[in-house]
Amino acid sequence: MEQIVLQSPFDMHLHLRDGEILESVAKFTAQSFSGALVMPNLNPPILNVEDALAYQKRILKACGDENFNPMMSLYLTEKLDKKELQKAKEKDILFIKLYPKGATTGSENGVSEILNTKILEILEIAQELGLILSIHGESNGFVLEREAEFHAVFAELAETFPRLKIIFEHLSDRRSIAVVEKYDNLYATLTLHHISLSLEDVIGGALNPHCFCKPILKTPKDKDALLQIALSAHKKFSFGSDSAPHLQSNKENAKGAAGIFTAPILLPALATLFETHKSLENLENFISGNAQKIYGIRATDKQVKLIKKPMTIPQVIEGIVPLYAGKTLAWGFG
Repeated sequence: MEQIVLQSPFDMHLHLRDGEILESVAKFTAQSFSGALVMPNLNPPILNVEDALAYQKRILKACGDENFNPMMSLYLTEKLDKKELQKAKEKDILFIKLYPKGATTGSENGVSEILNTKILEILEIAQELGLILSIHGESNGFVLEREAEFHAVFAELAETFPRLKIIFEHLSDRRSIAVVEKYDNLYATLTLHHISLSLEDVIGGALNPHCFCKPILKTPKDKDALLQIALSAHKKFSFGSDSAPHLQSNKENAKGAAGIFTAPILLPALATLFETHKSLENLENFISGNAQKIYGIRATDKQVKLIKKPMTIPQVIEGIVPLYAGKTLAWGFG
């Protein structure tokens, strides 16, 4: 039977939630990945090192005996100071996450004025300490233009802090590719859903709330352009799932929550997609090699085997509807 073995996969953008949902979903990522960058937009958010370390312990407990490293991040607010950032560096918490206020789930405590004096002071400290800045790059404008409207902020930050590594999270608009390529210190993550789906999958037929996410899926041209970046394992882009679990009841209502749950199916789905486009040889760089180079993280001895055997995705997993529910993938776990 045909098989592939992926060495040390990394998911560089992940939502695990907390409480019962954390205990239900953490295992899916821990079984498939060596490590993942965990987002801090809980309720309440992860604002300091003490909270981050406590959350990390809860994640590790939920992962059981799996060989898995949850990389923690701090939620950027004006209250972050040099002492806390130095403490973060000492505890190997190397990421700070910038949410524009109101732009996405859990961004109520985000930054209203990104280029204000206090935020710039914090970023200067982060640059000196060698921390990494991850950004949800959207304005509060028209939904299909929010990412493009944020380009000026990325440009300003990349030029102001040339030694600060900046990550353009879950890039969704083909116009953003050139921005990432322009600046040496700017990189990006790509999700499975943004390289395989478009707005047609959300509203092209009956409304599909399980394909509703932020940043919203864009046009087929955007999807195709991002897919080519992923298939080529472009050196400035790494994989970040943005897997965001919401209970079925919170998706299928009048105000369906934004987020797509992909954690249980990521590697088989990516293998199926890359093989379909005759690029399977680039998959490991996209989900492992690029992350190691961009973030300066080390490979582990973890290997994940996939086999060429049909895998049918359940309609519901742990009370959550996954991406591609009911569909069959060409690859499955070995």
